[in-house]
Amino acid sequence: MEQAAPMTVPCRTVKAEVAGVYASAGPDGVESVAVPELRLTLAGIEGDRHFGFTREAGSREPWYPRGTEIRSGRQVTIVSREELAEVASAMGLDELPAEWIGANLLVAGVPHISFLPPGTRLFFASKAALVVEGPNAPCRIAGRAIAERSGNSGHELMFAKIAVNLRGVVASVERGGIVTAGSTVDVRIPEQRLYL
Repeated sequence: MEQAAPMTVPCRTVKAEVAGVYASAGPDGVESVAVPELRLTLAGIEGDRHFGFTREAGSREPWYPRGTEIRSGRQVTIVSREELAEVASAMGLDELPAEWIGANLLVAGVPHISFLPPGTRLFFASKAALVVEGPNAPCRIAGRAIAERSGNSGHELMFAKIAVNLRGVVASVERGGIVTAGSTVDVRIPEQRLYL
């Protein structure tokens, strides 16, 4: 059987807008609340439930025993206005607020944000920078938060199915700074080498 040749996709930059900034509503639960600004440090967003250089391994890392201390690549959760609208429509909702699913950053102008490859960098007007670590898988915890807000218990399981490849990405802070809603962001997608 002949193996396909690897492919290279050149790098490019997408200009976008920060449509909203959010931080954890509290130590428990998934929801976040709108804040005037995100103060990014190299350890993440101070006070946010994902703040810190390390975290405990969970169901997303089955190769480690639960509770094992690992590097945190989940300091910031990023979603797009376009994907949230698509998920809301498929779930029969008028809208799906970013806060319901615990987002930290809502971006407008990047329709397929969930497909950004690891290594993509987001550069903000304030000089702050994030590095995409990977896609964020939808889960029942976020689905439960949606069900509680919508009053439809079916949304708990529905979200996990509908939001596959539409849940956004997780990122870590590469350079600290302040990010505010309405500011610009340059999304620099690196050269992608596809091993086939």
